[in-house]
Amino acid sequence: MPGTTSGARNEWRNIDLVNTLLEVLAADKNESLDRYRKLITFVKDRPGHDRRYAIDCSRIERELGWVPRHDFASGLRETVRWYLSNLEWVRGVRTGEYRSWLERNYGRAPDSG
Repeated sequence: MPGTTSGARNEWRNIDLVNTLLEVLAADKNESLDRYRKLITFVKDRPGHDRRYAIDCSRIERELGWVPRHDFASGLRETVRWYLSNLEWVRGVRTGEYRSWLERNYGRAPDSG
């Protein structure tokens, strides 16, 4: 289906996923959902790009006995909460500050291309 994402047997249109993510964020921060929905910007995309993301987890389930620890909704909530609880980490990623950590620990920053 065009404009969908999937994994662990979930398939979502991108806009539905964004709206669900914003609902979780607004609820967790006890803020207005409209405030976040106003941030959505639609752009003209390359033809064929971002049509569908899919993960077939049947092989890892079959060969390793893996099962998801969370359903999609609870995993999304936990992910949002993690990011909200680790804003300093987010800031370091957004500013590129993490590159100095990589250089100290691995000898060089990753390629930026």
